Amino acid sequence: MTRDHYIPFNKEFLLEQQLATFSDDPKKVEDFKKLFDIIEHYYHYEAFNLNQSLKKNYALFDPDLSKHEKEGFIGKSDFSVFKKTLQKVLDHSNYTRVNQDTLDVAFKNSDLIGLDLAIDFNAFKDYEVYVRGEHKAKEKIKKYFFWKKEIEIEYYDRVMIYLNYNDADYLKEKKVKLKNIPIEPGSIVLKIFKRVPKNDLETIFPNAIPMMSTTDKLLLWVPAIFGGVSLLSAKVIPALIGMYGAYKSGEAIDFLNSKTSLNQGLIALGILSAYLFRQYNNYVNKKIRYSKMLSDSLYFKNLGNNSGAFYSLLNSSEEEVLKETILVYAFLNRSETPLSAEELDHQIESWFSSELNTNLDFDVKDALSKLQHIGLGVETNGKWEVVSLDKSLIQIDTLWDNVFEYNQG
Repeated sequence: MTRDHYIPFNKEFLLEQQLATFSDDPKKVEDFKKLFDIIEHYYHYEAFNLNQSLKKNYALFDPDLSKHEKEGFIGKSDFSVFKKTLQKVLDHSNYTRVNQDTLDVAFKNSDLIGLDLAIDFNAFKDYEVYVRGEHKAKEKIKKYFFWKKEIEIEYYDRVMIYLNYNDADYLKEKKVKLKNIPIEPGSIVLKIFKRVPKNDLETIFPNAIPMMSTTDKLLLWVPAIFGGVSLLSAKVIPALIGMYGAYKSGEAIDFLNSKTSLNQGLIALGILSAYLFRQYNNYVNKKIRYSKMLSDSLYFKNLGNNSGAFYSLLNSSEEEVLKETILVYAFLNRSETPLSAEELDHQIESWFSSELNTNLDFDVKDALSKLQHIGLGVETNGKWEVVSLDKSLIQIDTLWDNVFEYNQG
């Protein structure tokens, strides 16, 4: 598993951990809480502005809006602004884009369903998959008959898929069938899921169609062809030829031997047919399990769709930004000397490893940039420090007051 920027602890827990380092100073504890209460409100205000920008610039591409509703956003929705803002929110939420090589591996493998899924990528002008957080879990999967095998599966904690559909003319030219997907051409679809197996990422594509895997085809057709031909040529056909030859020549037909040979052949064919039926039934059952997985994704794993996904993303963004700010401010505040970004990064990652048994890749540069943006972090010759707690309270209070500044003329 790769190290992630995502911090798998909530902000309340991290704040309490930092407050514990100076618990003998009640005033400092109280001031620290006040500081981050104001910072949280400020970040929430910034998230509100990002949400407004996302909704406005996405409206023209939102498949959930009617044509009449979209008319009001003609000339107002800007795709480039939407995409840039969405990327900013994803970065703040510590989502990472899955590269094409990783997607190709996931498309070829399957952990849970054992099916090949066909996806017509001509439907999309562009598609992107973003993930956050990873964990492993043991699952039991059916292998043969009643035997279940326990395997370890890697999951993504969160997955967001971005699908930019092609326009109608292109879809018609490429003969893409969208009749089973109620999506207007030119729309942009956003979906967020939780707990998705790494090797089953293709299941979150809405146009994924289950197909027989190479193994399923071999298990079905090889016995059918070779077994069927062998039985017909060894038992059934010779018996029928013998009976027909005797009939034409006027000789007495040995019904006993011919009937026995025919019965043996037909019984063997019956057994073969039962085997083939079982193999095909296995494939049908896999399709049923796939349908069940889609139902579970829809009702239990889906966290948001289209403009509704913004709230989940922005909530994650607020949380991650605040957690990073708490950590960099707290570590710099109690450091006796200014620290370089590398020194601070090492201290925070080491703290997570030793105190919380967690191995993560803390995004120190982004965290320091945010701290500097709100006026609490100061860099001098590559070394970082924070303003005192008293001055930080004044600075953040002034920043918050200026958000709603109103001057009467």
